[in-house]
Amino acid sequence: MTSGLPCPICEGPDRRGSLERSLRVLAVDDEAPALEDLTYLLRSDPRIAHVEAVTDATKALRVLHRAMDAGQPLDAVFLDIRMPGLDGLDLARVLSRFAQPPPVVFVTAHQQPAVEAFELKALDYLLKPVRQERLAESVHRIVHEVWDSKAAAESATSAPTQPANSTPPEMGDEVIPVELGGVTRFIRLADIRYVEAHGDYARLHTATGSGLVRAALNGLEERWRSAGFVRIHRSHLVSLGHIDELRLEDGHLSVTIGGAVLPVSRRHARHLRQLLVRRARPTPGAGQPAGVLQPRNGLGS
Repeated sequence: MTSGLPCPICEGPDRRGSLERSLRVLAVDDEAPALEDLTYLLRSDPRIAHVEAVTDATKALRVLHRAMDAGQPLDAVFLDIRMPGLDGLDLARVLSRFAQPPPVVFVTAHQQPAVEAFELKALDYLLKPVRQERLAESVHRIVHEVWDSKAAAESATSAPTQPANSTPPEMGDEVIPVELGGVTRFIRLADIRYVEAHGDYARLHTATGSGLVRAALNGLEERWRSAGFVRIHRSHLVSLGHIDELRLEDGHLSVTIGGAVLPVSRRHARHLRQLLVRRARPTPGAGQPAGVLQPRNGLGS
């Protein structure tokens, strides 16, 4: 509800009753009392099923990525602006580069950053102390965002599908937080060459180094498949676009990526070779594109 009037969309016969305890949200504030108050108000709203609460932006990114890896992305982020280290505006910029950014509601005691917040396409801007009635309006907007996203997804499902080897243009812009020597830095998905399993973690390798992220290789494989990543071994996930060479030596298949030689297991070899041949095959009537792989030992055709 907003302004005390029933919403004709929310009260429609196909939606009435389906909003009870359906939303999963994240609250971020470095001040414990403010975070507790916000969490209490959010949990009091009958449309919210689950609230995660964290005290800084780095923890927030971990929660968001963990939720995506589990196939249960959060529906919205309630975000304080002035925080030490990575502040709320910085975090919102990072979230805007996600393949599917969650709606952001800023919650702050300061009015000055409001213009910049809305330039970042914030869904709403709440001033502290937050009133339950005003918070309810923000949740109402989130509900509409969720319904609109579902409708768009249903439309996409009924539309012609993309070729299996195409990459959505926005996927490469996704930003991932990684740990390196106790410091969190952010890398673009498009810059990741390959991923290596490390127990409960995965090491993401780029041209300039590597960093750890708490995620299972299986989850990353599923999540990044449409961005051109493919499993080649129980311990390795690679970006097809970064493979320099495919080798067969002494009966063992491997790929070379930026100087690193990675083994390809027998169970993944056929699928990988098919994908590489498909990417390297020129389109009808066109010359052979630049950068086509030239595998050794007669594997190219």
